[in-house]
Amino acid sequence: MAAGFRVLPHGACEELNARLWRVEGRLPRMVLRRVMTLARTGRGEIVVHSAIALEGDLMARIEAWGKPAWLVVPNGFHRLDAPAFKERYPDLKVLCPRGSRKKVEQVVAVDGTYEDFPADPHVRLETLAGTGEREGVMVVESEGEVSLVFNDVLFNMPHAPGVAGFVLRALHVSGGPRVDWAARLLLVKDKGALREHLERLAALPGLRRIIVSHHEVIDNEPARVLKEVAATLA
Repeated sequence: MAAGFRVLPHGACEELNARLWRVEGRLPRMVLRRVMTLARTGRGEIVVHSAIALEGDLMARIEAWGKPAWLVVPNGFHRLDAPAFKERYPDLKVLCPRGSRKKVEQVVAVDGTYEDFPADPHVRLETLAGTGEREGVMVVESEGEVSLVFNDVLFNMPHAPGVAGFVLRALHVSGGPRVDWAARLLLVKDKGALREHLERLAALPGLRRIIVSHHEVIDNEPARVLKEVAATLA
């Protein structure tokens, strides 16, 4: 294992469909959970979205599934394990949103932006309108179903116990799908443009689930939920 591969507590790989895996991890002294999403392209390459270093047997399982070829660093705050992945896979191409490139490049060399991801029948990257090109969404299509993979612009965190949970409730971060106050402050530059983009994504035929980079998957009427979230950006 690469020298910089520091493994923090995490769960198992969830196989959501033939082209989509998800892993949830924890950070020290934080109630916030983080999520890595893995997508398999039509060429059999693996796209790693918001990397989390895993135990050796799980990394080997991923490698058996396909070659990790693309590392998506979805904004300037999700950089923790990006250098370790690049060290383990030197040929990995690192992509990030155009507006986050300067911050991501503080820790890992960037090969391109979302627009540089090659056309593929199953996986595509879109920069989200209204975010100052700082956030995007990964769209994964497999066997007639569509999955959307968001980052910090969309939260789905349940209420947590204790003092930390009280603070998160007071800040309106937890308690279900939302564009929280931090995203509105740091990422949302044009609410109308983002609202329209979310509405277009909600209208995609076959939308089955929405994955977020912190906490729970939205798989109960995801189109309706995304439309309701978009409406809060009026």
